[in-house]
Amino acid sequence: MKVKVNQDSCIGCGACAAICDKVFEINDDGLSQAKVEKVEDNDTQDVRDAADACPTGAIEVEE
Repeated sequence: MKVKVNQDSCIGCGACAAICDKVFEINDDGLSQAKVEKVEDNDTQDVRDAADACPTGAIEVEE
């Protein structure tokens, strides 16, 4: 699975980082970003949960 955060859609609410801090972090601009491009198998459900929780749908997941 690959993941990225659309910076144009992100509002920096931090829900993704709260759900899966192994993959997401808030950058210096106050927006979320993925720390990794390829997600480890044991983190995939947390990434899906973070994507579902994103209020703007900024998290893009590619299976």
